[in-house]
Amino acid sequence: MTKKTEAVVPVVIPAAIAETEPQRFVRILLRLPFKPLKDVLDKLEVETTVLIAALITTNSYPMFLAKVGYRLEVVKQIHEQDCYSRLGPAGGIRAVLPLHNTATYSTMVTLVNYNASVTTTANSVDFYDDLLAGFKTQLMNRTGNIS
Repeated sequence: MTKKTEAVVPVVIPAAIAETEPQRFVRILLRLPFKPLKDVLDKLEVETTVLIAALITTNSYPMFLAKVGYRLEVVKQIHEQDCYSRLGPAGGIRAVLPLHNTATYSTMVTLVNYNASVTTTANSVDFYDDLLAGFKTQLMNRTGNIS
C-alpha cells in the first residue's frame, strides 16, 4: 500500500483592507456607549455621509441636528405614554425614543417628528450633546482604531 500525503496549502492572509469613513462611522457608532445616539440617528433617516459631514463641522447636538436638516424643539417635559398614541403621520410623531436612566430613576424622551423636527427636554439635549462629543472624539481619533 502506498500512503498518500495531502498537499499543504499555504494560508494567504490578505493585507488589511482600508476602512472607509462611513464604515468607520458605523463601526464606532455600534459601540455600546453610543447605542442611544445610534437609535436617534437611525430614526432621522439621513445618509451616513451627511451625518459625517455634519459631525465634523459642528460641536453641539443642536447644531448637528440643524446641519442634517432637523429643527430642535426643547420642551419642559414629555409624557412618554401620551406620545405613543400620536405615533404615525396623523399624529406627527415618527419615533418615540425613551432613554431610561436607572441611576436617577428617570426617563428622557426624544421624539422624531414627521415635520423634520426633534422634540426633547433640556436634560436630553445635555445628555446627547455629551454623547455626540464623545462619539466625535473617538471618530476623529485615529489611534483608537481597536474595536
